[in-house]
Amino acid sequence: QVQLVESGGGSVQAGGSLRLSCAASTSVYIYGSYCMAWFRQAPGKEREGVATIESDGSTSYADSVKGRFTISKRNTAYNFDLQMNSLKAEDTAMYYCAAGGGRCSWTRLFGYWGQGTQVTVSS
Repeated sequence: QVQLVESGGGSVQAGGSLRLSCAASTSVYIYGSYCMAWFRQAPGKEREGVATIESDGSTSYADSVKGRFTISKRNTAYNFDLQMNSLKAEDTAMYYCAAGGGRCSWTRLFGYWGQGTQVTVSS
C-alpha cells in the first residue's frame, strides 16, 4: 500500500518562504495520467485546494496563492513539492498532499493522502 509522507512544514514570519515535499513510501508505476495536489485546512475552516499538477506538468492554483506558490514534480510518480514564497498569516494551516490516477480537478477524489504538515506564519 502506497503511503504519502509530507515534510518541510514549520514556523516562519510573514514574507518568508517554506518548501513542502511529498514522497511516496514505495515506487509507484502508473500507466496513463495521474494527478498530484496540495490541500490545506485552517482551524475552523473547510479544507481547500491549493495547487495541482498533472503528470504532464500542467499546473493549477487557487487564486489566493497564485504568484506566490509553485508546485513541481520530480521524476517519479507521487513525488512532488510546493514552494511557498511571500507567506502571509492567512496561509497558516495544516497542509496535506494527495495523489491518484486520472486527470486533476478541484473536486475529484484522491486515493492517497499524506498525514499533514503544519505551516504557521506569524505577522
